[in-house]
Amino acid sequence: MADKIIKVLLVDDHQVVRRGLRTFLEIQDDIEVVGEASDGAEGVARTEELRPDVVLMDIKMPGTDGIEALRRLRELENPAKVLIVTSFTEQRTVVPALRAGASGYVYKDVDPDALAGAIRSVHAGHVLLQPEVAGALLAQDDTGNGTGRGSTLTEREREVLGLIADGRSNREIARALVLSEKTVKTHVSNILMKLDLSDRTQAALWAVRHGAAG
Repeated sequence: MADKIIKVLLVDDHQVVRRGLRTFLEIQDDIEVVGEASDGAEGVARTEELRPDVVLMDIKMPGTDGIEALRRLRELENPAKVLIVTSFTEQRTVVPALRAGASGYVYKDVDPDALAGAIRSVHAGHVLLQPEVAGALLAQDDTGNGTGRGSTLTEREREVLGLIADGRSNREIARALVLSEKTVKTHVSNILMKLDLSDRTQAALWAVRHGAAG
């Protein structure tokens, strides 16, 4: 039995899909499905109510879709990690979800063990990106002056950026650099401001692109 149970919320408009995902996950000792929702609006409300660690979110749903739900969760500063579970493979569908704040994505026909592994990975603070989608994000974020912006980072901020690229959480970065979590959070905010980025996913990709990764 794991030391910490990962609480998961399922958000999908198809009951059969939710039932299948629940069946996959209920056999895992360290994962507990704490609830379900049938659309994005309900998913946001249930996430606020149940405070899951990880939300499995479909993209295409009637009414409020997964991307809009992600944006609302970001506005609410909800700490849950969101893993997109989708049948759509097009970059034009997946990339906006990642830019809206998703920690990664898997396909609905994913192997059960791989799904459980993906949940554990995003819960640990990692970003799950297929190579082609990472490339698309990098292309969109490449403004031609990224290296110049990086020159404004302090040595400590570069250390923090390298650990972000390594998938470390603020707590893990604090431990590694012997800092308080509050100080790390300030460094992360400064990094995003100086690099003109909106989230940790973009920061990690920027670091890989410009050779700042560890």
